[in-house]
Amino acid sequence: MLFRQRSRRPPGTLVHRIAIVLRWPIGLLTVMWRYMWRTTPIHRSECDGDVHDLPPPVPPEVLDDDVQPVEDGVGPMFRRRYSVRVEGATKRPAEVMATFAGDPNCSAPGEVAVFLKTRGRPGAMTAGDEFLIRIPGPWDGPVRVIDRTPTSFRLATLRGHLEAGQIEFGCCPDGDWLVFEIDSCARSGDRFSHLLYSWLGLAKEIQLNLWVETCLRLAARTGGRVRGGVQVQTRRLSEPW
Repeated sequence: MLFRQRSRRPPGTLVHRIAIVLRWPIGLLTVMWRYMWRTTPIHRSECDGDVHDLPPPVPPEVLDDDVQPVEDGVGPMFRRRYSVRVEGATKRPAEVMATFAGDPNCSAPGEVAVFLKTRGRPGAMTAGDEFLIRIPGPWDGPVRVIDRTPTSFRLATLRGHLEAGQIEFGCCPDGDWLVFEIDSCARSGDRFSHLLYSWLGLAKEIQLNLWVETCLRLAARTGGRVRGGVQVQTRRLSEPW
């Protein structure tokens, strides 16, 4: 293995961390306000999943005991796919994804999610890089890049994340159009996050708005226009699988 388990010291100064925490209440209100007044339609569907929804194995070269796989989670696994189709784009998928991979904060809504790089070269992304995502609540979101292509990258959750699983961000051509998709396969990381996500639905809605907004911001960077709204498909899979 290339990785060894180690303690992580959160990056940034204490003042920087306090500033991020103080933005959370305002950020959550901003997300709720944006959701209420959003003009782009969101088309949601939910159904039962199957074993084909499970994430692929983590490549051995980026696997160690820090990785928090789906098997270590609590409750059902949710595969959630967020996608938008863009007409009239002036940038190619690789261009947009290179910018996003180099600095995820350029398209993620900073009111509720701030990406802090803890491992790897600034301004670029390769397999093995790590980020700490500051999010509302008692958790941080440590993740590791486990796959990187010119038009996509995949992250795995690490110990201490509120979820256990993987998430992939990608862009591909569809004729004269572009399609952005965020594909999340994860379970709650512990019983408290399971309560907030599966039972109360609070974390589930915050997550939906986070990634819907990210899709729309990525689409805006292409110079084109979103057509048909945002598609959000949720597939629920319970153990055993």
